[in-house]
Amino acid sequence: MAKRIGVLALQGAFAEHETMLSALGAACHELRNRNDLAEKPDGLVLPGGESTVQRKLLMESGMFASIKSWIEEGMPVLATCAGLILLAEHLSNDERTCFKTLPVTVRRNAYGRQLGSFIAEADVRYIGTMRQNFIRAPYIEQVSPKVEVLSETAGHITAVRYGHQLALAFHPEVGHDTRLHEAFLRMI
Repeated sequence: MAKRIGVLALQGAFAEHETMLSALGAACHELRNRNDLAEKPDGLVLPGGESTVQRKLLMESGMFASIKSWIEEGMPVLATCAGLILLAEHLSNDERTCFKTLPVTVRRNAYGRQLGSFIAEADVRYIGTMRQNFIRAPYIEQVSPKVEVLSETAGHITAVRYGHQLALAFHPEVGHDTRLHEAFLRMI
């Protein structure tokens, strides 16, 4: 039976994740309001986009508490860019945290605004070298000793794993390399 993945679809790059996961055989279910949470998925994707808007919509839609519980109970999560910000326990340049389940400190828009977007080639532990697309990206400034650093780009931490949470500053759903999505599906 296909793994059922809940994809937060309030705003941002959720469709790209769905396309990639569907191609890998997963069944994606968009999470847009509290009614979409009735059937608990096997895994969760928190996509890139605008973290402030996503946090606001999570609260207004009534989904915040349930999704936070899922993460705390051990549901596998793939979080990219804004998703990383939503998981972070601390933000160095913003007081508006969200789930606070990932013991890291993140800097929002760390490379600047849209013009600061770039592409890099970097190693990702257990995966190998891959193209990393940074779009108004954050980076991780500090990690708890329990957090495993998976990738660094230009001297900054850009991918980590903490238990069942896989969090990236970049966008693996942009392009054709499915290796990180495959690794996420193996976590389930």
